[in-house]
Amino acid sequence: MIPPRNFPPRRVKIRENVNEAIRVREVRAVFPDGSVEIMPTLAAVRKAKDLGLDLILIAPTAEPPVAKAMDYGQWQYENKKKQHEAKKKQHIIQVKELKFRPNTDDHDYEFKKNHAIRFLKEGNRVKAVVQFRGREIAHVDLGKKLLLRFAEDLAAHGLVEGQPRLEGRNAHVLISPVKAGSAPKEKPKDSPPHQ
Repeated sequence: MIPPRNFPPRRVKIRENVNEAIRVREVRAVFPDGSVEIMPTLAAVRKAKDLGLDLILIAPTAEPPVAKAMDYGQWQYENKKKQHEAKKKQHIIQVKELKFRPNTDDHDYEFKKNHAIRFLKEGNRVKAVVQFRGREIAHVDLGKKLLLRFAEDLAAHGLVEGQPRLEGRNAHVLISPVKAGSAPKEKPKDSPPHQ
């Protein structure tokens, strides 16, 4: 026979802020019938158990803390659902990088410009980088001209954050998407005076 291993006994997981785990003297208890009472925590737990429900601490920072009598599993499910919905609605802004060389030809330039427009419309930032290799570093002015032209071509879709900067063997510029409503507006044409 195999001797039993010396595993520690499994601890019962205590659910925080539920029933007996609520560590406040009194709570504002909300019951399913709509009644709200300020009562001692143990009395509120007893009343919730009589209804076949759990007492869950909803707002621990309120004065006195608010607890609601409801099914714990249902409460967990609703919480997870809310978190999932909030996560679905948020948009993480990414920085998309496009690399050029000082002598990038027109076809490649147009191709990368179209990608940049798509990235900006999706709400992401674009970082255009011109890489200088070997003796190309002597022609930094060509790289800066290319970045300025790129920024000018994307003016309708994005705002340039500063001038092109040279760092080591790379020159770069950052372009942020234009927010809805903050696009440059055209001036209204002067209307003829009414007679």
